[in-house]
This record gives sequence, C-alpha cells and structure tokens, in this order.
Amino acid sequence: MRTAAELELDLDVFTGPFDLLLTLVLREEVDLLEVDLADVVVTYLDHLEARGELDLEVTTEFLVLIAALLELKSRLMLPREEVDFDLDLEPGEAAEELLARLLEAHRYRGAARWLAERLASEEGHRFRSAPLPPSLRKARTDEAPTGAYEPALLGSALGGLLRMPAPIDLHHVSDVKVTVAERLAHLRSLLRRGRFDFDEAVAQADRTTIAVTLFALLELYKRGEATWAQDEPFAPILVEAQAREAAA
Repeated sequence: MRTAAELELDLDVFTGPFDLLLTLVLREEVDLLEVDLADVVVTYLDHLEARGELDLEVTTEFLVLIAALLELKSRLMLPREEVDFDLDLEPGEAAEELLARLLEAHRYRGAARWLAERLASEEGHRFRSAPLPPSLRKARTDEAPTGAYEPALLGSALGGLLRMPAPIDLHHVSDVKVTVAERLAHLRSLLRRGRFDFDEAVAQADRTTIAVTLFALLELYKRGEATWAQDEPFAPILVEAQAREAAA
C-alpha cells in the first residue's frame, strides 16, 4: 500500500478502497453516520501487523484523514437544535471543510517530498563514512614489518615518564624583606625637604623594593600627602609634598 487512501475496507455499508469511501462521503452518496470508523482503524492496524513495518508518511496521512472524518461525523451526530453556531454546518459545508483539510494534507505531503528531494540532492556535500582507500585495505606479506622507533628509545621514553622529577630549586627566589610601612616611613623622611627625585628614593634597591616603594608612593598620593610630576616618558619623577590643608 503506497498511500493510506489505497487501504482495502470490508465494512457493513461499504466494501472497497479507502479513497473511494472518501469520494462517496464527499458526494453524500454514503452516509457518514452509518460508517463505523472504528472498523476502519482496526483494518489499518491489521494491515500494519501483517506488513510488519511502519511507514511514517502513510501513517500520518491515515491519521489526518481519520481525524477529519471523526470531526465531521461528530458534528453530524449532534442534534441540530443544540448545535452551537460555530458547529452548525450543513452536510455540504462539512464536506467542503473535509475536502479543504485533505487538500492541506496534500500540500504538506508535497512540501515533505520537496524537502526530501533537496536533501537527496545535497548527498555529496554532507559528511558520510567512506571505506578505506584500496592502498590501505591490503597489507603486503612479502616484506617484514619494521618498527617506527627503536625498542631502546621507546623504553627510555617510558622510563622517563615513570621517574620522579627532581625537586625544584627555589634558592634564586628571595623572600620579601621590605614592607609598605617601611617604605612609607622612608618616603616621608624625604618629603621633609619638600621635594625629591624618585630615583633617589630607590637608589641601590632591588626590583622588589622598587615595586613596594611605588605602592607606598601611591598610598601617599591617596592620603593627599604627596604628588608627583614627570615632564615626559622615562624622565625623572619629581615627588613633592602637598600643603597641610590639602592633606587635612
């Protein structure tokens, strides 16, 4: 069965393919109220069991058709005087609505078919697993295999991974023996003269002391005790004490 419409039915009021039943219902030549839709579903389930496989496209088509018939039949079964105005449809209008839904389902199937064709046309541009080249499928047996590395070299490399590394020598790392408080006292002693050169404050000092002295100078600037000026990059930095009012 290529489509759900080709399902062969054997009902009390109808015997034949499903598409013929739909045509007769649309033409009002078969009363939908007399069609047992449950038997149609059971027949389709028996067909799936006998076939042993599930075609999602055909099954989706069948579900759409059965859902449309069920909705149409439920509207026809309601009493005319109790039907809401939204559900009060004449048989002709109901048939037109069913036909519109079938046409919509047909458009969706067409769109799915078009997408499948586009996907198939791009088959060569997508990743796919390919077999090994012919040159790698067969190994020559007339030549003895050779190793890529010497066994001694491989053993030496593995042995180096298993050996514990030597302790890291930290004798070249000196402990910080200067504090910001000490450098603050040194800078304040130089500020008593009013101004001084930063190079003078760090004369014969190591890099750690120079860095701590810079932190101390920033602390003096934050407290309003000193300011500095530099005419151009890499020029001497002149540090000058601020007025007492500004410091206060």
